[in-house]
Amino acid sequence: MSAAQGFSIGEGQGHFINGVAPVDIDAGAQTSDAFTMKNYTHATVIISLGVTGAASTVTVKESTDASGSGASAIAFAYYAEDTAAGDQTGARTAATSSGFSTSTNDGIYYILEIDAEDLSDGSEWVTVHMTDPGAATFASIGIILSGARYAEVEAPTAIA
Repeated sequence: MSAAQGFSIGEGQGHFINGVAPVDIDAGAQTSDAFTMKNYTHATVIISLGVTGAASTVTVKESTDASGSGASAIAFAYYAEDTAAGDQTGARTAATSSGFSTSTNDGIYYILEIDAEDLSDGSEWVTVHMTDPGAATFASIGIILSGARYAEVEAPTAIA
């Protein structure tokens, strides 16, 4: 690969988005970059929490464009690793459109699974939201898009 080419996952089968860089979410609720699932069949979202002063609520919204037009909260599945500094998730859990509350343990993560086929017709844009927990809580949101419909060695952008 030449230095001019960008990184892609699985030789063009996937794409990574740094949805929210590590930040103290007590400074205000956080919303990931809007990402499109137009060219991908699946999104795996990894929410990582370091020091956790209080719980935050995680929700996922779909919309018809990157600016959030017609946004509505959707149900999704997730796996929780909410034992302090652990490395094994629990069973797959179904979250309603109201989302779920994070643990207050430090060094935890959640893996959200979103399938493009579960989005409403015309709503190909997705955002992940975390509420302000009211106490110092450091978090990040990373998004891995997979199942590229038109695989390219250098994955095209999926954010606006």
